[in-house]
Amino acid sequence: MTIKKTLTASVAALSLVSLSACVTDPNTGKQTWSRTAAGGVLGGTLGYLLGDLIGGSTAARIIGAGIGGTAGAVVGKQFDDQIKELDEIAQGTGVDVEELGDQEAILVRLPDGVTFATGSASISPTFRATLDDVADVLVRYPNSLIDVYGFTDTTGSTSLNQNLSVQRAEAVASYLAARGVARNRMATAGYGEQYDYLRVKTADNVSEPLNRRVEIKIVPISQDDVAAARSQ
Repeated sequence: MTIKKTLTASVAALSLVSLSACVTDPNTGKQTWSRTAAGGVLGGTLGYLLGDLIGGSTAARIIGAGIGGTAGAVVGKQFDDQIKELDEIAQGTGVDVEELGDQEAILVRLPDGVTFATGSASISPTFRATLDDVADVLVRYPNSLIDVYGFTDTTGSTSLNQNLSVQRAEAVASYLAARGVARNRMATAGYGEQYDYLRVKTADNVSEPLNRRVEIKIVPISQDDVAAARSQ
């Protein structure tokens, strides 16, 4: 597992979007847009996902968080276990859970319109139980760094939306911290109206925007990563 990704990878991923986000019906031969494929590929083209973690120096964040790391042979199993548990939590909630790269990171996308109301950074009371479950998983798998990204729709001014996106990311990070997730594992950033995300709901290519959202990127840290960070 490589902590530092290059934006070259995002360019390569972008060239594959038109092919990889389509699936072929084996009975009709017709290609349709796949929500799962599109989510993975479109997510992979964005610099904030494939680029470095928030805060510049990943090594400094590893040291600052006091992470011990996971033994190399165990990283893959823990990754699989964690994403399975998050998938189970997400069932019926509107939350999307995706693997980024080859076990590079887990992306948890909190749903538009459910986590926040328009113009608000207050987490909906009806969504808190789901976040409680997410926090529980993060506590039980402590050897990871967590980036929390906030986004808005285009309602209101660009500057207002930028501030609102930061507030939404901070609200989720603070909520997770209050449920026991170490705050020094988390960093936050707001992207305002940038990075539209469309989730395809049906085979008829009907889609829904998920712009008023928060995304949580979970990056597993191995003992090798910790050793490398300490050597810098």
